[in-house]
Amino acid sequence: FRSPAVDSSPERRPKEENDGDSDGHAESGGGSLSWRREGRLGVDVVLLWLVESMEAKRLLSGKEKKIKRKEVLEKKKAIDEIIKKASSVKDHLVSFPPFCHYERNGLSVCLESGLGDQLAPPVKKYIQNLLKVNMEGPYGPEWQMEEKVKRREMVSPEAHYIFVRQSTNTTSNENLSTKSEETTYPGQTGDRNRLVGFVHYRFIVEEDIPVVYVYELQLETCTQRKGLGKFLMQLIELIARKNHMGAVMLTVQKANVLAMNFYTTKLRYVISNISPSRVDPLIGAEKSYEILCKTFDSEARAKLETLYLHQMNPNVRIKSYAWNILVRSQKGQP
Repeated sequence: FRSPAVDSSPERRPKEENDGDSDGHAESGGGSLSWRREGRLGVDVVLLWLVESMEAKRLLSGKEKKIKRKEVLEKKKAIDEIIKKASSVKDHLVSFPPFCHYERNGLSVCLESGLGDQLAPPVKKYIQNLLKVNMEGPYGPEWQMEEKVKRREMVSPEAHYIFVRQSTNTTSNENLSTKSEETTYPGQTGDRNRLVGFVHYRFIVEEDIPVVYVYELQLETCTQRKGLGKFLMQLIELIARKNHMGAVMLTVQKANVLAMNFYTTKLRYVISNISPSRVDPLIGAEKSYEILCKTFDSEARAKLETLYLHQMNPNVRIKSYAWNILVRSQKGQP
């Protein structure tokens, strides 16, 4: 007697075990077909998932691009508003009363604001004369063409001026009273209140950064080396900060060694990323000028100031090193 629980007769075995040769193979064959169908279905699901993922990514990418484009446009609009607001101010000296007079080192001068499209004829003549006296040497053979450019620039509506005049209470500075009648305004008596220098500056955009660009800082010889130039540049920097500019920028002729030393050493300006020597050293070597800047925030610093070798990404550092080798080899240097 055997217990039914362990009965192994064909009638008691499960159906799948009953005819191993036929049913077993059939069942096995059916399982393989089912697996293939399920596998095909799985592949289809994966493909569908990939397609949907790619489509979602594409839609997301398109949405991100729209958002990015909107952000760029909004930023550009905000920058334009900053420039427009700063440019609309007729007299920036009003905000800085202590800077309206300078009395140091034997100088006594006063400052006043002006606009390019409101210059009186005697002032235009004075600007032209002082530019020629101060800049014909550094520009060399380029001066004839550059002088025409500067004459157009000086009367632009975007041009803002700070004029430096001999103060009315000046009695001791005799070397401030040596100018000709060309520089005397109508209605003035003698040489009092006559011009002895000027600053020409504008509010513009460089590399998506609002900046004050100093087109000219020109002083007569009798007022130089007495701290006045530094005083005027500090005033320009204050004007820039008050009007939410990211930097002050200017162009200096390489031949004007004294000016280059003044800006880079005394005022700590640096050669900008947009200066020809930084954009392309080979082209920069052929140019007669450098573009300098002083930045006031991290964004302006990242876009306008030069990254030194130790600050660069390693890949950029290698490229820079290779570029320097190429430049030196072309110059015949070891």
